[in-house]
Amino acid sequence: MGKIKEIAIRGKIRAPMELIKAANVDIKTGIDGDIRGGTLKRQVTLLAAEAWRAVCQDLQVELPWTVRRANILVEGIKLPQTSGYRIEIGEILLEVTRQTDPCSRMDEQHMGLTRTLMPDWRGGVCCNVIQGGKIAIGDNVSLVT
Repeated sequence: MGKIKEIAIRGKIRAPMELIKAANVDIKTGIDGDIRGGTLKRQVTLLAAEAWRAVCQDLQVELPWTVRRANILVEGIKLPQTSGYRIEIGEILLEVTRQTDPCSRMDEQHMGLTRTLMPDWRGGVCCNVIQGGKIAIGDNVSLVT
């Protein structure tokens, strides 16, 4: 079982990520205050802390996880590398829809980041909200079979 390490949102495209301690997550709008919440198949994005550390090690640089522009940093759990899995976080339930594809924005922040995120879905997963509720740093994260 894993835990939420950090949570971040952004209010508009290209805005800096804002760290928050807790959030409401809605089935239609995703994480309150995040611009991507209404996006089909990408309401919430998760990034594994262990994968992010591997990316930084490969690049030989320490970058804040928010450079990846994901919503939830989890630790202690390996995220699935296929669609359809469900992930329970606190009182919410998410369904993995796809890999969070790294875009050219990643290389704008650090050259080589796009390429380094590609293997093994290290850039994280996109999810839709199946059941909404509240989440907070420290909440349990588990795969549901």
